[in-house]
Formats: sequence, structure tokens, C-alpha cells
Amino acid sequence: MIPSRRIPSRASCVVIPKGRSSTSHPFLAMIACSFALMAVSGCGGGGSGATSGANSAADPSLVLTDAGSVQGVKSDDVVSFKGIPFAAPPVGDLRWRPPQAVAPWSTVRAANRFGNDCMQATGTTPPANPVSEDCLYLNVWRPASSTTPLPVMVWVYGGGYISGGSSAPITDGAQFAKRGVVLVSFNYRLGRFGFFGHPALTAAAAQTGEPLGNYGYMDQIAALKWVQRNIAAFGGDPNNVTIFGESAGGESIHNLVTSPMAANLFHKAINESGNGRVNQAFGRYLSPTPNAPLLSAEEQGVIFAQQFGIAGTGATALAGLRGLSPSQVPDNLNFADLSSPHGVATFAGGAIIDGKLVLDEPQVLYNKGQFNKVSMLLGTNNADLGFPKPAATKDEAFAIFGPSNLAAARAAFDPLGTATVNAVRSQIAAVITMDEPARFVATAFSQQKQPAYLYRFSYVADQHNGKLPGATHAYEIPFVFNNLDAQYTSGLTARDRQVAQTVQSYWVAFAKTGKPSGTGQIDWPVFNPAADNLLEFTPAGDVQVREPDPLKAQLDLVQPLNEQNLVMNAQYGF
Repeated sequence: MIPSRRIPSRASCVVIPKGRSSTSHPFLAMIACSFALMAVSGCGGGGSGATSGANSAADPSLVLTDAGSVQGVKSDDVVSFKGIPFAAPPVGDLRWRPPQAVAPWSTVRAANRFGNDCMQATGTTPPANPVSEDCLYLNVWRPASSTTPLPVMVWVYGGGYISGGSSAPITDGAQFAKRGVVLVSFNYRLGRFGFFGHPALTAAAAQTGEPLGNYGYMDQIAALKWVQRNIAAFGGDPNNVTIFGESAGGESIHNLVTSPMAANLFHKAINESGNGRVNQAFGRYLSPTPNAPLLSAEEQGVIFAQQFGIAGTGATALAGLRGLSPSQVPDNLNFADLSSPHGVATFAGGAIIDGKLVLDEPQVLYNKGQFNKVSMLLGTNNADLGFPKPAATKDEAFAIFGPSNLAAARAAFDPLGTATVNAVRSQIAAVITMDEPARFVATAFSQQKQPAYLYRFSYVADQHNGKLPGATHAYEIPFVFNNLDAQYTSGLTARDRQVAQTVQSYWVAFAKTGKPSGTGQIDWPVFNPAADNLLEFTPAGDVQVREPDPLKAQLDLVQPLNEQNLVMNAQYGF
């Protein structure tokens, strides 16, 4: 539990009665405290989305949220607030329920350390922070002083939906705050806590109609709703919110962009290596569905429950599932186990098509123009993630494209004839999994007259020159956050630091204005399908517009494979 201290008696706040929802009445706590707080400068703070951060100028580290006051920490012209609960602990009867309103507090809550990261298997646990089922906390970084509402950026971490957390040092938001951004990060439920189905859960929800399955995404939406209610009190503009994430966080971005339940909660999106055609497990439905390629989440849940002797589909089974210990639910689910028979049979693998939050695979919705109309900046790394198919020769690797395309594949993927088999396999897999889907999404946005900006990150730190094939999956994150010292203990060069400054400046420009260009920056053109253009952060450390994309021939070969969904589940092992 994060420690609290009591507000001085002359500024005491009225506690919302037990059973009353602070989220359904967001102004109750603020009204109860407003006059007292105005009279006591030491207890100054913002309201629940109704005021700007200017009212906390006397003490920018003390802010009033719709659930109570929080005391942050000021350091180097940045104020950080860590470990703010945005929902009730999802434990006991709240396990596998949508996030519920947090209980308000009447004391000043110390927001000086991260809350628990969400429960995950030991092999995936972030080393620096404890994990717990009680994990729905968020963090805010803001400039110590601001006179106008600032753009807000909300980070969604990756980790294959089985690992990760908002406490990672490389995603500290201080450098964004120094550029005039209010940065928010938060935790969401992982593994079987976050993505799970069972007929007993479906039966229990029949009376309420509440959504099922995608509890991790429900947490993400709850955090975004918290931002809408509260971020003005931290100096942020609730009408200028940019969501961004990487890997599973990027896939989350696509599902938020295409979800009606997330409508109007954000205005721009940044997607780093998040695919965009299909979810991590293509065709995963909540309930058994004719012609579905995979077991449904409910069928997987039954198999999982049987491992613990839990049978049936009624209230007794549900009680048994909720009676499992927090360490039993992950059941050692880690990256090595994801594609094993045990993992495939018992873990949904991420997004579940439930018909309410996740309506379908992203590509289906993008093709229909059925998505929240926002601007998007998206891209990949030049040695990004892929899942290579076995191949003893290069021609065997090229066989995926069909015999009529063998010559074209050789020219596209091995023009000099000097590439190794493994290099060819890896590049084909990365284009399938990351590069071509990013171009597809940018094209879909263009067709709906929505701005999309495509990038490729190709820079590696000088100490990795000649040691890595390029920027691998997630390599860009410490550059985006400009937190290189949290990633590298030594060996950083002036060029490394300049690239981090440059990359972050484009992300900030996009968050501020919707266009990732500004003073001193190269003009980043909107994606045009006819031009096939993108911006590259090059191996040399500079920035170049590429038109067309140097990978165009590779992308064109992969496109029909992805359009027919011929390869995605095979790539992930499902």
C-alpha cells in the first residue's frame, strides 16, 4: 500500500459515502473540498477535469483528483506522480470483471513510488518492481510550471500480453515533460488475468451485459477515462490526447482505434511495431464460432480450469476459478510456453473478438473504414520482429511466394546473391509481421482521408555497430523516451544522444499539433499510397524521406499473402 498523510483538518474533504461511485459523480469530491483547498495554499490542487493545472501553481506537486488528493515529487523542473489508483483492485469477485470505480480517500495520498506491476510468471517479471493482482495504477509526469493546457501522451507498454509494466526505467516520462507534454503511463492486466474466457463468466455476465474476455483492454479504456476526468488538474488538455504503444502495446493501439468503446477518449495515435492487420492470435473469438481457425476463449478457459480440477460451467466453477491463487492463474505462462500445446490450449494470446470491445480483426475494420477517425503515426524497426519459417535454402524460403514469384523474390530479398539463408528468412518474417501491415494501415487511413505518417527506425547505438543486424524489436523505445542512460550503462556517444533528441522531437510535434514536423525538423509528408513514402531514421543518425520505400518490392510480394491471412497464425505458432 502506498503511504498517505492526512489533509490538515481545516482542509479536510468530505468522503463520498460507501457505495457511491466517484466516477459516476466526478465533481462530488472536488466540490466538497474546493473552498477549503482554495483557502489553504499548501493543499492546492486541480479539479476532476474541470480546471487547468494553473490552480496548483502554489504547489504543483499537490493535485486533487476525483478520488482524492495526491502528492507528487518535484525534481529538475518536472513533477512526477506515481502509483495513483485508477480502478479498484481487480481481486476476489472483481477478478475477470471490468474495472470498477476506485474507493475515494480523504487523506493526501503519497504518489512517490510506482504501484505494483501486474501479475505475471516469474520468468517474465520486471526485476525492479513487485507484481500483484492488485496492480491498476498509473503515473503522471508534468512540467513543474505551465500556464496553458498541455498536450497529453498516454503510453501502453508491450510484452506479448504476458509481461511488462509501467515501472520500467526506460519509459520514465520526465524527458517528455521537459518538452511541454503531460505523460501518462499505466498498468493493465496480463496473461489469463487480462485475456480470458469461460462459460461460467459468460453466464454470470448475462444479467449485466458487461463486456467479457478483454479485461486488459478494459483497463486501458478505464485509464483513458481517468485521463479525461482528471488530466486537466495536472495541466494537461483532455482535448489533445495521444495514445502510443509498442509491440503488444501497438496492437492494443489498433484495437483501441477500432473499438467503439474507446471512442472520443483520444485524438491521435502512435503505433510502434504493432502489426495492424490481425491480432496476435488471428481469429480468436470469445465463444465457439463456426469456421473459426482457433479454439474460442471459452473453450480454452474450460481446458485451463480442468487442470485444477474445476469442472462445469456454473457458479461453482466460477467460484473455483476466482479461488485460484494469484500465482496459479499465470501457470508459468512465459514466452517459451506461448506456442507450446499448454500455452495454445489455455491462453487466448491477447485480443478476443467479443463483439463489444473488439468487433473483429483490425484489418477487417480498417478496410470497412470502421474506426475512430484520428491521425496516426506508425512504423517499424529495420530489423524488427518476425517468426521465420524453417528453410534449408534461400529458394526454400522464397517458396512461400509461389513458383511464379521465385525470380522476383530473389531480386527483392537477395539482390546481390550474398545474403545468408537465416538473413533471408528473418527479413521475410519481419516484412510479413511488421513492415507490410504498417503500410496497409497507412493506406487504409489514406483511403478514409485520415492523415497517417509512416516511419522506419534504422539507427543502432554506436556501440552496436557491426554487432546487430539493425534496430531490433523494441530497440527504439529508449530513443523515443530519450532515456538512453536507463538502457546503456556506458559507451553512449554524442550521436546516440542527438538521435534520441531528434526522435522524441517528432513524437512531441505530432502530439502537439497532429503533424510530426516543426522548427528545425525535416518536413515529414503524409503517407501517400501512390508515392509509397516514409521517413527513415537512418543508420547514419540523420533523417531522410524515402520515396518510394526501399522495401517496396518486398512489401508488394508479401501483401497478397497477408491479405489472404495465409501466414499469421503460422508465424505466431498458433
